[in-house]
Amino acid sequence: MTRSSRRWLVLLITSLAAFMAFLDATIVNIAFPAIRRSFPDTSLAGLSWVLNAYNIAFAALLVPAGRVADRVGRKRSFLAGLLTFTAASALCATAPSAATLVALRVLQALGAAVIIPTCIALLLPEFPRERRATAVALLGAVAAVAAAGGPSLGGLIVDAASWRWIFLVNLPIGLLAWGLGRRVLAEARDPEPGAFPDVAGIVLLAAAVGLIALGLVKSTDWGFADGRVLVALGGGAALLPALWWRSASRAAPALELGLLRIRSVAVSNASTLALAAGFYAKIFCDVLFLSAIWGYSPLQSGLAITPGPLVTAAVAGPAGRLADRFGPRALIAPGAAIYAGGCAWYALRAGTSPSYVNDWLPGALLTGIGCGMSLPILTSSAVAEVPPARFGTGSALNSMARQLGAVVGIAVLVAIVGRPGEIHGLSAFDAGWLYTASAALLAAVAALALRPRALAGPPTISRATAQQASSPLPEMSAAIVARAGGPAEAEARAAAGRPSVTAR
Repeated sequence: MTRSSRRWLVLLITSLAAFMAFLDATIVNIAFPAIRRSFPDTSLAGLSWVLNAYNIAFAALLVPAGRVADRVGRKRSFLAGLLTFTAASALCATAPSAATLVALRVLQALGAAVIIPTCIALLLPEFPRERRATAVALLGAVAAVAAAGGPSLGGLIVDAASWRWIFLVNLPIGLLAWGLGRRVLAEARDPEPGAFPDVAGIVLLAAAVGLIALGLVKSTDWGFADGRVLVALGGGAALLPALWWRSASRAAPALELGLLRIRSVAVSNASTLALAAGFYAKIFCDVLFLSAIWGYSPLQSGLAITPGPLVTAAVAGPAGRLADRFGPRALIAPGAAIYAGGCAWYALRAGTSPSYVNDWLPGALLTGIGCGMSLPILTSSAVAEVPPARFGTGSALNSMARQLGAVVGIAVLVAIVGRPGEIHGLSAFDAGWLYTASAALLAAVAALALRPRALAGPPTISRATAQQASSPLPEMSAAIVARAGGPAEAEARAAAGRPSVTAR
């Protein structure tokens, strides 16, 4: 197998896994009414955990899973995550009760939290630095298409068969990715793993993120002023200083603060959080509008949304190549602005009378183009200057930002337009789309803080900044200056007497 064919096969394997994990973040939403009919004795609040449990556990476990994968091996973690997710999906399809289904959704989230960070960590070493933005953009596009296309596929499956099949579709995908991964993927891990990541810090990190996600998710049911929401949000916020102190005082912290001092990491993750809030809120807003205002069936709603994800998939590859040449800022900022324009189109044109071609399709095309130019490129930008030994952790940070953005976006959107069955009216949807446009514009403004041509050309980060970022991450200095790729990295690591990665 040639080096070129191998790298594209690795992209295929990781894309299959990412598609599966992100698909299940949204495909269940449209099947929720059918699931509710199967468990009529379970309250709506209780059954909502079929959706909530996955999102909360996914967000809480991403960074711990990425941190552990960097240490124990990314291939090993990836394959274990695939098996866990695939087995949990099969069990979800046979769940005899709502409580069992909720528990299995948590198991699914555990598998997804292991899969997503390791996807990028396995992909990046296969491509030269000057082509990494293209590769990660394609992987990110798969994730975006899976999330946006979840309602479409879910509508088709529920209309043709049963809600249980939305879980069974994961089996052939997961088994194919696992089988190919065993033969093709190369093992890689931190060459100097040192002590196991701080267990108490991992617990603090998972608890803080989980409580914040819980408060945001349940605010749609309980209300933002409810005491339970305030306790969850306040508890999560109160744990953050303890997590920060613990991470700064341990040799092997759960959250490596040095990564957050890298400009591209901090800026890209902030922009990702804002854009994800708009992206996931818009998906939910679209589904609610099409069903409540235009009276579309789940199948019709899914098909109506489909052009956006298709355009995203078509745009992502060329956008990645342009980002390789001109840097991510040149694509992310205008892309997020175009996405905002597409959201605003719906607010200005979509009315109570269905007019798909004139009033809906242009907005879908604009948001598809904008998403393809921005969200996948943010994924590559977030890990562009991360040392190879921390690819898993860096990818996990970006995935956590995306997931928290999704939770925030949907919580705010529901507060604006209402839940299914209690929709506030057309003006509420207009306000919802303007909210998603505002979130996308905020992401565009944040992306302007990225350095021009950050993924192309020689490194621009100063050695003083690299030295500052090296604490508490010992090898950060040389790796940042080397830009995590290419001959410069090899020279820096050779001078330090360390290999780039351990492979078998």
